[in-house]
Amino acid sequence: MPKLKTHKGAKSRFFITGKGKIMRTKGGKTHFRRNRSKTARRLYDNKLEVDKTNIKQIKRLLPGV
Repeated sequence: MPKLKTHKGAKSRFFITGKGKIMRTKGGKTHFRRNRSKTARRLYDNKLEVDKTNIKQIKRLLPGV
């Protein structure tokens, strides 16, 4: 069997924790961020768990991770 290649776009967007959860960051972090309130800006620093409906797709894109 040939090697399975990692999807580089998914690799930059998602990471897997030690317990196996797939985490993501929010989109829209850079453009017009200075216009938002400080509370809203802080929300972009948090990592969120990926929805359970997308886990199967993301694991297929990240075979070696």
